[in-house]
Amino acid sequence: MSLEELIAQADERGLAVSGVACLDRCVPLLGGDDEALRPLWGALAGGPADGDWGEVLRQTREKLDAAAGEAADGCADEAAQLARGMLAAAPADRTGDAVREWADGCSADALRIHLLLDGAGDADLAAARREGRTDGLSPLLAAELRRQTAVLELVAAHGAAGLRGALEVSTEGRRVLRAAVSRRSRRDG
Repeated sequence: MSLEELIAQADERGLAVSGVACLDRCVPLLGGDDEALRPLWGALAGGPADGDWGEVLRQTREKLDAAAGEAADGCADEAAQLARGMLAAAPADRTGDAVREWADGCSADALRIHLLLDGAGDADLAAARREGRTDGLSPLLAAELRRQTAVLELVAAHGAAGLRGALEVSTEGRRVLRAAVSRRSRRDG
């Protein structure tokens, strides 16, 4: 199934996990450490009506806003702006159309971030999401497309039990993105 289809069929938990996972992989652009989104992951383990989500989201935004001065600059600035937009757009209520719209936007923005950091030119991101094919995409972009797909498949297949696997996929992606930011800053600096 393509990424677009997986997002369309995902339940509210799957959508919230997808959005947090995309944001988690991009957290190096926000100046956050590897634990910055841990509380949001924890809130996802609760039910969809869990009232902690909105409060944990507020606290996470405050923490990452304070760290924003440490975020990558230069060539990664546009990518960092996209990541900040992903965080700002997260809905205080993780149910309904708002979480679907947020997850879809996070997916597109995370792919755009990886494309920007790869510097490999243009790619038809809409077609990549719609078709689910990675041929012709740069390695960094193709890997992000596969990670997004894997996260949605894990949660669809395992529900809350899929969170651990989704977190592992995101942790690997965060390391890859951090290395890409570092390479890019050395090359441009």
